[in-house]
Amino acid sequence: MAATSTDVRRISILGKDSIHCGFHLIPYIVHTVLTQLSASTYVLITDSNIAKFHLTTFENEFDSALSSLSNGTHARPRFLSHIISPGELSKSREGKAAIEDFLLLNKCTRDTVILALGGGVVGDLVGFVAATFMRGVRFCQIPTSLLAMVDSSVGGKTAIDTPRGKNLIGAFWQPEFIFIDAAMLETLPSREFSNGMAEVVKTAAIWDAAEFDSLESRSAEIFAAIQTPSVNHAGRSKKTRSQAQELLLSVIVGSISVKSHIVTIDPTEKGLRNLVNFGHSIGHAIEAVLTPTILHGECVSIGMVLEAELSRQMGILSQVSVGRLTRCLKAYNLPVSLSDPRIANLPASKLITIERILDIMKVDKKNRGTEKRIVLLSRIGATHEQQATPVPDALISKTLSESVTVVPGRPSFNPVKMTTPGSKSISNRALVLAALGTGTCRLKNLLHSDDTQVMMAALSELKGAKFEWEDGGETLVVHGGQGSLSVPPKGKELYLGNAGTAARFLTSVCTLVQKSPNDEADTTVITGNARMKQRPIGPLVTALRANGSEIDYLESEGCLPLSIRPNGLKGGNIQLAASVSSQYVSSVLLCAPYANEPITLELIGGQVISQPYIDMTIAMMKTFGIQVARRAEEGTGKLLDIYDIPKGSYQNPAEYSIESDASSATYPLAIAAITGTSCTIQNIGSASLQGDARFAREVLERMGCQVSQTATETTVQGPPMGQLKAVEEIDMEVMTDAFLTATALAAVANGKTRIIGIANQRVKECNRIRAMIDELAKFGVSTIELDDGLEIIGKPIEELKKGASVHCYDDHRVAMAFSVLASIITGTILEEKRCVEKTWPNWWDDLQNKIGLEVKGVELATPSVSVSSTSDAHKSVVLIGMRGTGKTFIGDLAASALHWTCIDADVHFETVHSIGVRQFVQEHGWPAFRDAETNLLKDLLTQRGHNHVISLGGGIVETSAARDLLKDWVSKGGRVVHVVRNIDEVVEYLGVEGSRPAYGEPITEVFKRRAPWFAECSSHRFINHVEAFADGKIVIDPTDTKRGVREEVARFFDHITGISANLSPNLTSGRRSYFLSLTYPDVMVALPKLEELSAGVDALEVRVDLLRDHSEGYVADQIAALRRVTSLPLIFTVRSVAEGGAFPDNAHKEALQLLNLALGLGVEYIDVEMRLPEQGIRQLVGRKGASQIIASWHEWTGRLKWNSPEAQTMYEIASRTGDIVKMVFTASTMQDNFDCQTFAAKMNGRPNAKPFIAINMGASGQLSRVLNPTFSPVSHPLQPTRAAPGQISFAQVQKALHLIGELPAKKFYLFGSPIAHSLSPTLHNSAFELLGLPHTYSLLETSDVGSEIENTISEPDFGGASVTIPHKLNIIPLLDQLTPAAKAMGAVNTIVPMDSNSKRVLVGDNTDWLGIRGSIAARIAVGHIHSALVIGAGGTSRAAIYALHSLGAKVIYLWNRTHSRAEELVTSFRPDIDVRIVDKLGEWSEDVVAPNVIVSTIPASETCLESSSEPEHLVYPASLFAYTSGPAIVLDLAYKPVETPLLKLAKLTASNWDTAQGVEVLLQQGYAQFEKWTGRRCPQGPVSRNVWKVYNSRA
Repeated sequence: MAATSTDVRRISILGKDSIHCGFHLIPYIVHTVLTQLSASTYVLITDSNIAKFHLTTFENEFDSALSSLSNGTHARPRFLSHIISPGELSKSREGKAAIEDFLLLNKCTRDTVILALGGGVVGDLVGFVAATFMRGVRFCQIPTSLLAMVDSSVGGKTAIDTPRGKNLIGAFWQPEFIFIDAAMLETLPSREFSNGMAEVVKTAAIWDAAEFDSLESRSAEIFAAIQTPSVNHAGRSKKTRSQAQELLLSVIVGSISVKSHIVTIDPTEKGLRNLVNFGHSIGHAIEAVLTPTILHGECVSIGMVLEAELSRQMGILSQVSVGRLTRCLKAYNLPVSLSDPRIANLPASKLITIERILDIMKVDKKNRGTEKRIVLLSRIGATHEQQATPVPDALISKTLSESVTVVPGRPSFNPVKMTTPGSKSISNRALVLAALGTGTCRLKNLLHSDDTQVMMAALSELKGAKFEWEDGGETLVVHGGQGSLSVPPKGKELYLGNAGTAARFLTSVCTLVQKSPNDEADTTVITGNARMKQRPIGPLVTALRANGSEIDYLESEGCLPLSIRPNGLKGGNIQLAASVSSQYVSSVLLCAPYANEPITLELIGGQVISQPYIDMTIAMMKTFGIQVARRAEEGTGKLLDIYDIPKGSYQNPAEYSIESDASSATYPLAIAAITGTSCTIQNIGSASLQGDARFAREVLERMGCQVSQTATETTVQGPPMGQLKAVEEIDMEVMTDAFLTATALAAVANGKTRIIGIANQRVKECNRIRAMIDELAKFGVSTIELDDGLEIIGKPIEELKKGASVHCYDDHRVAMAFSVLASIITGTILEEKRCVEKTWPNWWDDLQNKIGLEVKGVELATPSVSVSSTSDAHKSVVLIGMRGTGKTFIGDLAASALHWTCIDADVHFETVHSIGVRQFVQEHGWPAFRDAETNLLKDLLTQRGHNHVISLGGGIVETSAARDLLKDWVSKGGRVVHVVRNIDEVVEYLGVEGSRPAYGEPITEVFKRRAPWFAECSSHRFINHVEAFADGKIVIDPTDTKRGVREEVARFFDHITGISANLSPNLTSGRRSYFLSLTYPDVMVALPKLEELSAGVDALEVRVDLLRDHSEGYVADQIAALRRVTSLPLIFTVRSVAEGGAFPDNAHKEALQLLNLALGLGVEYIDVEMRLPEQGIRQLVGRKGASQIIASWHEWTGRLKWNSPEAQTMYEIASRTGDIVKMVFTASTMQDNFDCQTFAAKMNGRPNAKPFIAINMGASGQLSRVLNPTFSPVSHPLQPTRAAPGQISFAQVQKALHLIGELPAKKFYLFGSPIAHSLSPTLHNSAFELLGLPHTYSLLETSDVGSEIENTISEPDFGGASVTIPHKLNIIPLLDQLTPAAKAMGAVNTIVPMDSNSKRVLVGDNTDWLGIRGSIAARIAVGHIHSALVIGAGGTSRAAIYALHSLGAKVIYLWNRTHSRAEELVTSFRPDIDVRIVDKLGEWSEDVVAPNVIVSTIPASETCLESSSEPEHLVYPASLFAYTSGPAIVLDLAYKPVETPLLKLAKLTASNWDTAQGVEVLLQQGYAQFEKWTGRRCPQGPVSRNVWKVYNSRA
């Protein structure tokens, strides 16, 4: 096709018109290349995405053109094409080599011309190939994305990426031509178009202010230009080119022209060309972390805003310019901060840290050595220098930081004189008035903030007005729409963030919309962020509905989002409840002139809130030409809450100057007050429309400041530092927003300040009253909440706590109020610094640059994972809770388990004061007692701060001083445990208890009052289900074989202190571990069968999301119920819907509350979804103690693959946070399981790798569950449902492992003689079968330890053996090692093969003592054996003594027929164990308490009772059982008969004595053997039933 048939715009670069721009250029491109670049071969390289749109057309054009060429004496040129994979991963060394191999394979020579058809990846990669192939060949750029058209294709920069960063290896290699075919953008996704517009905006921002103005005002038109496909090559010639096409082409040409000009001056990037890197220094660093999910232009967009903020911070760029840049980028659907949901919701976003960004920025072509250089704007359209500017890391860090700290001191610019930003209230009203008005209005001093941005954007979407900027953005020109408004396009919602003013004003504005035939949508939808959806709008909607407007709530009643039909506003009489917000009133007033009828607005529902703001609205309406009349009472002239608004149209004044914001002015004025310096605020004085302008006179002056005020200016001089006075009462109803500032000052004022009239502040951006109370508490400041305010008890500055981290609730007022306090309190951290962008975006810069207080950035880093240190583990534990909850009893048990000392504070009080608590209260009163109690607590924490359990009285939390002590103890690593018991049981107990003074009020009322204090002061919660009786006498049945309270107390306190954390021993490398996922809505149903359900597993997962009730009380009771029946570690999981569970996705706060509850309950493992907010995760990690975090990802869609970059990113995030990493994907093919294993092996091969759970869901993923060695989740056939698709049982996993060779069958034996009737095969084979293990246990009966045993233990499939008489000693020479127990007993009953440095080692052990210990411990708690008797002196007696000593028996008596044998045994244990020989059975001296444990080790056949005395038989006297004062146990180790003489005697003579047979000991020691051999707990219930069945059948 001839060049003349296509109209192109040519742009010169480096002296050549080589950039050709137009539409539908493919024929033109082919013609130009063939006629101007002769070659033997033309190679077109593209990616598979572009090939499907354009490759065929190129092939056809080349074939047609080449076929028409005459061959002559030369061969006809070839045309080749090569397709590569799309995406950044192709832009690598490997990708470059693949193209080079293709060229070489096809014998391409140096005269080859290469065409790069594609986006930036293709252009950069192919350009670098061209630069190096045959030392350089010619090439052409044919960019297909807007980004490539305006950026990467222009300038000759070519490169590939490396793991260290983007574009680090490359060359400058200029293309022969750059063909810009704008028609190719018609197939470009809108996101990719926005991606390119980032570079267009960048170019205008650094070079062309006029072009920026156009981009700013014409975003909708520019978007529309690519949304209508051209037909029949329209646009190829000028005469067929539409207006939209001309606009699009002009935007592209304008942007390219700037870059071409810069490149021509500086082709190799020595200085000026740096400028096109505006936004790229930080943007590239962000991209390095987020690629490929987030696009280049999106990252550069964020980089531009951050680099603009950096310039503002340095005093170079105005906030107006930052605001304009931000708004312009937003207009093209680009993210402007890392908190944008598109970024924040990505797993990779958690890897963006300041340290990492700064590290990546070290490798940047603009840098000079270690000096970072960044392009800084000075204004829109110009840069600070004609090159990148050096910027220190500290400034970059401060800009990137999400939190800040203010360095306390005297403001260096004292006396300060400044202007605050424009009033938010006036700015928003002015925008609505001017937009609805007729004519053009220039708004001066408009607030550039989030709130005004969303208001302008919404009014633009409604087509209510047109906006443009003048004076470099200092003036907003509003072309009013005369009240004409349109429904936004279908699917377009008005998103208002957390802008409450905009939400309320626009609700009424949207009722003015009139239906049009051109409307795509039926309604206008207003929505906001999560907090905005909680803020009330009900009274306004109710009033508008009553007036005929059709408004629907789309989610929660009374809150956004709203759907509003375009029916216009009817008018007439409107009644409105105005006791919640004056903004409702202003909303109706502003829109009233455009109603169909004049409006009479009557305010009802009590006291009208914030009347000055209503007056402000009326005054502004008057300025815009509408006079509102407020009615007055006849006779008295008293003003009524009734307003008459006429119909009309606002007439825009030519110019309207917006007052500075009076609420914002309170912060610099307060800093002057608190630091004893002077501050003058201009443009705010006594003539102000704003109620907050009264703050200086009515608050600061009363607090001791000198105030002078003119009509337009306010000056405050603070008193000497520390001398602010408290104000008895301040009614701040007319300046409610300023109460936060007053509260911050009151914290350091001398005395108590009472602030009232601010009830509406509970429904602002947050509950501000609660927020101030909670955050002031971090400084040690006490407050009292009132119905309509609060009281603040001031403290001297030096007494306030330092280093507080203030949560700002995404509320600008909270952040700025606490910055006042931070100016005098060292180390105060203000989180969420960006929330100030709502009203004063550059507050932190102004605080430093205009007031003179240094502000530093702070990164709230995730704490490194670590369990409690041993030094901290011994810090005393404090118990609190209501009287009657069993604190002292629990304390005694805890102290016993920890081997600490328990102190009952009431008993200690009596010791210290020589008077009982009841009498002390009667004589001195409650206040004196509380003071004494608090002082006692302080002494206890100081003097008994380690190795004590301190049980406090129930009322200790009644005073703030005591609460502060407890909270301080927790903050320093101590544990305060709230002991909880059913309140009905407490009430019953206290009804008869008489040792303490009466409450004087209902117990339930006391409980309600104290409950929040107990929660506030405690770090943990112990739920006590013990039956308690009057006077603290608590009875537990010691013979109860269920898991007792003692065992749970021991587990709980061992775990929370970290002394002996209850974690799974199998969670180590080389071992397999499993957990059972409980899927019951109520776990109570599972308790009777829990032993069977949990057979083989190492932990139990409580799926809290599947419980029928998610309240904290219900969940805590569920955990407590499980604790009563199992000691297995628990895993606490709150799985969200998005990750395959049932918990609401957006209920992050509720999920985190439950996870924190789990830590408080001492749950061992907490499953934390990495999608939860970073701050919440950080808090969990910070307080986890000995519990462990399972950092989890669950990907249900099947989109993510194990070999994807996202998988690597997810692992990095989880590994950084958790003790255990869990990643669960969905398998669709068997290959997914192999990929899973490959990924897991790679991660597990890292140094210090954390335990890693890597599995696939679905039936296709079951193999991954089998192969995963770490905490594989399993189900059980008895459960109602499986927790996830593809989940299988523990037994199924073991069988599968065996089938694939991962679990070889082992052979186990019993060595001894005679053993034919042994019960051991029944025991172990039952257990193997129940757990699905492929092993066998059989008898090997031999008279001696000979070759048969030697050969057996040498076999590779030997799994272990039990050893009985007569081989317990003779087996020892064949073994490699003995355990301490085997050495102590001098005999072996168990052989355990173990691996040691890849060599098998045979270890000899003895579990006889464990069998004896288990049988006794099931009935009598550790430490409660005051004395014990062992009958016999053989090897089993040795085991009995060893067991009794481990149970804490204070004295052990030994009787044996042969005295010398007894002596030998006693001597072998001395001096470690106190064993005493008794000469005659059943005779106890007066100073000896008869034993409460008896163990007989002699054959029953050699014993008898006194009633049937037989020669040579041992006769048992009834006096053996002389102990009758409590629980006792007699254990006869003989198997036969079923009832031995000793056990029979116990039953006949002693009702308090329990009996245990030898079979029980066999079972207990067998359980221990089984666990040593397999690493799995033996399923005791079903195994014991089988063994007893066989035993009884034989008996």
